Amino acid sequence: MSFSKMKKENDNLYISFPKEFSGKNIEKDTIEKVFSFSYKMTFGKEGIHRKHRSGGQHHRKNGEIFVNTFQGKLAEVLLYDFFKDKGIQISEPDFSISGFGIWDSYDFKIKDKLISVKSTKHYGNLLLLECKDWNEDAKYIPNNTEYSFFVLVRIEPDFENIMKKHRLLYLNECDEKTLKDLIFNTSWKGEITGFISNEDFKNMIIKEKYIIKQKEKLQGKTSMDVDNYYVQSGDLKDINLILKDL
Repeated sequence: MSFSKMKKENDNLYISFPKEFSGKNIEKDTIEKVFSFSYKMTFGKEGIHRKHRSGGQHHRKNGEIFVNTFQGKLAEVLLYDFFKDKGIQISEPDFSISGFGIWDSYDFKIKDKLISVKSTKHYGNLLLLECKDWNEDAKYIPNNTEYSFFVLVRIEPDFENIMKKHRLLYLNECDEKTLKDLIFNTSWKGEITGFISNEDFKNMIIKEKYIIKQKEKLQGKTSMDVDNYYVQSGDLKDINLILKDL
């Protein structure tokens, strides 16, 4: 399988192979459970997430971490529900509250296959993997884990923009009711965009250096905080194809 490189102009990289978003409504009980977890892990101060990416220069506020946690956990639940609907035995999403330095070995396990879930906004078109987290053998350095598959899930709406409009994104303190009202006055949709295998990642993405570098600008606007391996959404395999390998 071949992958598409982004178009490069000076220090700008542009998407060349996008995929249109086609999300489905997310149930309210899922939103409730994910919200509770995300609040405890951030503003509730029961757990701690990394405030910066590997090699990154930007130190995130609790509002930013909350957005990332909420979006990421929604993505995990959507993929879990997909596999359960297909009758596949799969480990449940991890809702345990952990402190700094506690690394998940994987997002999901199906038999001997480990699955990593990545999330982005509904208009995002890249599966991104931070370069400093991976060695040349496609092993995740923080816990020396080899993932079998990497799945991208997209979430609508742009929660980061909503938080920014309400002046909540860059706060370290926020009461639970304010955030809960904001979230439950919003309609949420999700889409399992596609996946790549470990072999794809190792033999194509890493080997051929599909990299968007720190400070390069995506679409001429967004400056990258760290070096990232990338796969464009249009190159991702249909999620139903993963069933053949499971």
